[in-house]
Amino acid sequence: MRSAVAGSLLCLLAAFSAAGQTALFSVTHGGIGETPLAGGVAFEAATGEYRVTGGGENIWAARDAFHFAYSRLSGDFTLTADVRFLGEGGNPHRKAVLMVRQDLTADSAYADVALHGDGLAALQYRATAGGRTEERRSLAQAPVRIRLQRRGAQFTAQVAAPGGEWVAAGPVTVQLSDPVYAGLGVSSHDASRLETAVFYNVRLERQPRYRSKVAIYDVRSRTSRILYETGDVVEAPNWSRDGGWLLINTGGTLYRLPLDDPKPQAIPLAGGGYRCNNDHDLSRDGRWLGFSASSPSSRQSQVYVATAGGADVKLLTPLAPSYFHGWSPDGKWLAFVGQRNGTFELFRVAREGGQEQRLTSAGAYDDGPDYSPDGKWIYFNSDRKDGWNLWRMPAAGAGAGDKHAQRITNDAWEDWFPHPSPDGKRLVFLSFPPGTEGHGGRMPGMALRMMNLPGRRVAARPEIETLTTFFGGQGSINVNSWAPDSQRFAYVIYEMLP
Repeated sequence: MRSAVAGSLLCLLAAFSAAGQTALFSVTHGGIGETPLAGGVAFEAATGEYRVTGGGENIWAARDAFHFAYSRLSGDFTLTADVRFLGEGGNPHRKAVLMVRQDLTADSAYADVALHGDGLAALQYRATAGGRTEERRSLAQAPVRIRLQRRGAQFTAQVAAPGGEWVAAGPVTVQLSDPVYAGLGVSSHDASRLETAVFYNVRLERQPRYRSKVAIYDVRSRTSRILYETGDVVEAPNWSRDGGWLLINTGGTLYRLPLDDPKPQAIPLAGGGYRCNNDHDLSRDGRWLGFSASSPSSRQSQVYVATAGGADVKLLTPLAPSYFHGWSPDGKWLAFVGQRNGTFELFRVAREGGQEQRLTSAGAYDDGPDYSPDGKWIYFNSDRKDGWNLWRMPAAGAGAGDKHAQRITNDAWEDWFPHPSPDGKRLVFLSFPPGTEGHGGRMPGMALRMMNLPGRRVAARPEIETLTTFFGGQGSINVNSWAPDSQRFAYVIYEMLP
């Protein structure tokens, strides 16, 4: 039977000082499943070490048996620790784990990164209560550092040998409802004996939690309305070519969001295992879907093409990382940003596949390429001169030394992600407050700004209108989100949750 839950311990997350380490919050601990021998946990403030002693037959199959020190957590987070077993011998399958589970029953749904006594490391998971445990084994040999990352329903394990690089396993999908139980566990793989593992350099990194509001901005009335709200992070809406729905991503999955009944409908991608990011769009004729995602074969983003319904997925960029951003009007090319030799430059690749073609080469950080409706220009953002500004170049590339690149904004704002309207009249873009170095954050004071799309010549001081200021940033408008009528566009407002 399950042993009694012991008292509170100062554990898991330590704050460091010259005199030692002081834990910031307490957790409880106890046996999970059949644990005839009582385990325990001890925290050494001087060293920051957590010694977890446990018995139990295994963490595997349909039921678990181990000792667990845990806390209740919600939202996205990452657990990291260095681990070593005390004592020689023992069962080679004894396990020390960083674990997140739904509840304290033996057959609970869970995900963990497990370090075995023989040096094997694996991402283990039980997708549903009472189901069978599955695993993704790591290729790292005899790791010391282990890490478990939760991002929505996606769990990823990372392990590292002494002095080595992190090696990932996963992600896998396990649907857990908040709050969850997260912490440190040990199973001896032999119910008749106890084993002890030492967890040190333990870190818990909490990710900010956001509420998302998908909004539609009407250019004629200069007003916004909220279409859809959720406690999950929603990103990067695109407008369907028939005008009836938005394409969004959340939790690594792409969804249709109908305008008349805004309930997300998942788009299954053939082959499965893709974790989509906020770079996706439909071709101008609506037949094709371009998107960026990581996959079981690559933990870095790559560009793919599929039918609009998610069938016939094809990899277009073997090199990574690569991030899709825009279709050419004729549907023959996909423009993307790729990191090559440490620099983010712009490229294009044919929908049918083939070698990627470099479009910029100035050595700056270029991002956000999007085609003009007539197919003559690619608009993008770059930090190549005086902060982040918007630029454009001929669709075939900027030429040697990027001599054909033209700057089109030049003020104190940090401008990103320019999107021409389908009628070729307007350019809407996202502006970060002055001095913001990158685009990875979400913050108040963001602005959506609009200007007339330049003609053959770029005005020295283009008239730019601020449409709205809001709490936004990464995910608000990464890809083109204009409606086919060019009178509306979609974007995402965020609200930080406590």
